[in-house]
Amino acid sequence: MSINTTTYIGIFVIAVVMFGWSCFRRFRLVTLGKAENRFHQVGRRLRDTISYCFFQRCSISRSYPFGLNHAVLFWCFMVLLIANTEFLLHGLAPDYISLSKLPEGAYFTLACFFDIASMLALIAVILAVIRRLAFPPEYIEARSGDAFAILGLVALLMIAFFGTHASEIGGGTERAAQYMPVSGFLAATFISGTSATTLETSATIFWWIHALTLLGFLNYLPYSKHMHILASIPNVFFRSMEKVTTQPREEFKKGNIFGIGRVAQFRWKDLFDSYACTECGRCSDVCPATSTGKPLNPRLVIHDIKVNLLENGPRLINNEQPELPLIGGSENGQGSVSEDAVWACTTCGGCMEVCPVFIEHVPKLVGMRRDLVETKATFPHELLALFENMEQRSNPWGIAPSDRAKWASEINARPFETDKTEYLFYVGCAGAFDARERQVTLAIAKILEAGGVSWGILGRDEKCCGDSLRRLGNEFVFDRMVRENIKMFKDRGVKKIITQCPHCFSTLKNDYRQYGVELEVVHHAQFISELIKDGKLKLNGRKDLGNVVFHDSCYLGRYNGIYEAPREVVVSITGQAPAEMKRHHDRSFCCGAGGGRMWMEEAIGKRIHLERTEEALKENPKTICVCCPYCMTMFEDGLKDIGSEDKVQVLDLSEIVAGALK
Repeated sequence: MSINTTTYIGIFVIAVVMFGWSCFRRFRLVTLGKAENRFHQVGRRLRDTISYCFFQRCSISRSYPFGLNHAVLFWCFMVLLIANTEFLLHGLAPDYISLSKLPEGAYFTLACFFDIASMLALIAVILAVIRRLAFPPEYIEARSGDAFAILGLVALLMIAFFGTHASEIGGGTERAAQYMPVSGFLAATFISGTSATTLETSATIFWWIHALTLLGFLNYLPYSKHMHILASIPNVFFRSMEKVTTQPREEFKKGNIFGIGRVAQFRWKDLFDSYACTECGRCSDVCPATSTGKPLNPRLVIHDIKVNLLENGPRLINNEQPELPLIGGSENGQGSVSEDAVWACTTCGGCMEVCPVFIEHVPKLVGMRRDLVETKATFPHELLALFENMEQRSNPWGIAPSDRAKWASEINARPFETDKTEYLFYVGCAGAFDARERQVTLAIAKILEAGGVSWGILGRDEKCCGDSLRRLGNEFVFDRMVRENIKMFKDRGVKKIITQCPHCFSTLKNDYRQYGVELEVVHHAQFISELIKDGKLKLNGRKDLGNVVFHDSCYLGRYNGIYEAPREVVVSITGQAPAEMKRHHDRSFCCGAGGGRMWMEEAIGKRIHLERTEEALKENPKTICVCCPYCMTMFEDGLKDIGSEDKVQVLDLSEIVAGALK
């Protein structure tokens, strides 16, 4: 096989320079984002990158039919990266750079790996094409020209590899012939008896096809949706080292910009996320808004951020005004996120749970909400009353603070006393004001008394934790509320808190840490589970509640990893594990009330709480067990809408336990 080295060197240099320039143009736009430290804990980051990327944990550990196919293609890609690097360099100096110069054992082993990997990669490509044609994902891009172009280029690389090596084997110039089963089979089957001159010409043609395809593929990547091939592994390396349970804190100083209304106001990692998105659609599959016909699609939000960055980034670098708005929609439907999409998010975290490259969707949407609320004063009309009530009376309904402790009159609850009381029972707004949830509050109080716990309440002095304010983007009022609460906790000597609401639990535990306070916060499901394990609660034997179905609250489960404690409690009371809905544990489907959606109308698409209630009813329950005031409201409303409120009861975990006490 003869190669015109001079011609190849010229093509190679031009291709590499163009590739480098394209990558520079693309990735320098990321520097427009705000600074953020993602370079700490390097050792752990490297370990996680190897685990998640090179062992493909996200692809093969979930129930995705084509996850294994992607893993095979990735592993083959990594093996062939060695082969293709050698191939490109060999063309520059054929007499000096070649794996064939290695000792026979090493070279023969590598040749065998490359041959088998090329065949597996070709099979994976064929399966991917079949999937897109016969079993396409719901999103239309599965059949896009871009997707087929990439698959076609990969297939052509494999065919060129086999063509080159089969020709060399047929001509007797490949000394690893007996260790290359696929190429050897092709040589024996299709080109046996072909003249040496023809085989040499064939090998040269296939070599050039391989070279031009590989260099063309390299230059196509930065401009295709498969740019994630370049960005996804670094994105895993730069992922959050903690569960993404909160949003970045804002500093309210003169001259600061609040919220995210332009693409350059994202953090640099947010912008890098947009490059790393594989557009696999897993986030869309689990999103409650997408599933019920809302305008929000997490995958498209990330895609729009990338389009906006590519469109506006060069202008911003040149200190020009951006033309494509980040929020509000665009003429061609890309590069701008609609306001309806921004407000449709329930912040359930399902999208972040399933993302194979650890994209952080929720903080981006909350950041855009902050821009709409704090900068533009544009938000759904029903939130005006909520914001005013929170500011003036520190609860969503605007009820007088003096009514916060009315529930306690039935049991004569004690106030929290500094240095005397161990636990503050943080009742929360729903537990204090909502008639149905007051029953849960009384049940928890009864359990605490029965367990001999030292506990007290703040009564009328208790204020809202601010969860809904933060998720809805009203960071200014949230900030003020947090400071007031922290001061009160410090003045009262509060160090340990029991909550009945997962939203209060997560906010006090995770969000308040941004203000330098470390509180020992426990949800009542955890606390009750420990009381039972320690033998501090005396139960009346097994209680028959019929078929019990358990619902995982997003802010208790996905956000804080509490799944087994409430289930263990149900087993202690009923003697059997609760039934599971189709979507449970970390794949649980949201009730629809998170992210401040509890206080907003749901006028577009199917109501999320109906979707979840219907899923629960498929298990033929007598009791639906919840651990959250929002979930309680959503399920009870869902049962009423369906007409099943007389057949199925919704009980909080504490009510089940309180009813079983001696």
